[in-house]
Amino acid sequence: MVPKWQSSNCCKLGEQDRCIAFQIAYDGTDFAGSQLQPSMRTVQGELELAWWRLHAEHARVTLAGRTDAGVHASGQVGNVTTTSTRSLDTVQRAMNALLPPDVSIPQIWEPPRDFHARFWAEHRTYEYVLDDAPVASPFLRRTALAVSRTLDVDAMHEASQVLVGTHDFAAFTLGVPVGPTVRSCVSVACQRRMYGSHAVAVVRISASGFLRNMVRIVVGTLLLVGVGSLTTAGLQAILVGKNRQKAGNLAPAHGLTLVTVTYPRSALRPLE
Repeated sequence: MVPKWQSSNCCKLGEQDRCIAFQIAYDGTDFAGSQLQPSMRTVQGELELAWWRLHAEHARVTLAGRTDAGVHASGQVGNVTTTSTRSLDTVQRAMNALLPPDVSIPQIWEPPRDFHARFWAEHRTYEYVLDDAPVASPFLRRTALAVSRTLDVDAMHEASQVLVGTHDFAAFTLGVPVGPTVRSCVSVACQRRMYGSHAVAVVRISASGFLRNMVRIVVGTLLLVGVGSLTTAGLQAILVGKNRQKAGNLAPAHGLTLVTVTYPRSALRPLE
């Protein structure tokens, strides 16, 4: 049962409060997304419920970024404001014991009291895994998109470099954007990677912020490059033209993982 207090706002910082931050990993398959939603199973909901069971405290978990239903994370970050005096080791062990098997806390630390997981984030990095082997791996079915053709990863990487920098990414979002569509993309890389003996293609993208579904549409467009249906110049034209209809399809959620959130040194985050 989700406590009724989860619909309330965060408590204001008091003199006895401390901030605790943690890295969060989750398999997004069975979640309706990361953010709290009424009558839906969410990552935030599970974290807040576990916190309540441990501390009997109405703590709101603030997340670094919103992930959609089916999207995974190995490097999501959250923080709570708490009056708990328990040690970080105790909190981490207890939370991991209370959380369900598809959520865990690999790292925990105590940042400055005014730390905010979302507003302090400098960059977020996502990876999308594409299983283009002749026979898809059953072990990757929940975390990778199986495609029916071998992809030209070098061509995908070359084309993806036109996205690096500050651009209007209006062509790579769904619906009517709320606010500006200009974003700063720090890096994009497309490369081969081995999972055991199985080779896959991985699209890795870092930015200071993303539009709704931006990464999944970028991947859907790079897939067109990978199968020879789109050139680097064509991708550049889509970016400049800002026409969503020219870009690729929305790639399915299950291939996407939030892998890293970067913070300034002042966040006091220990080395991962």
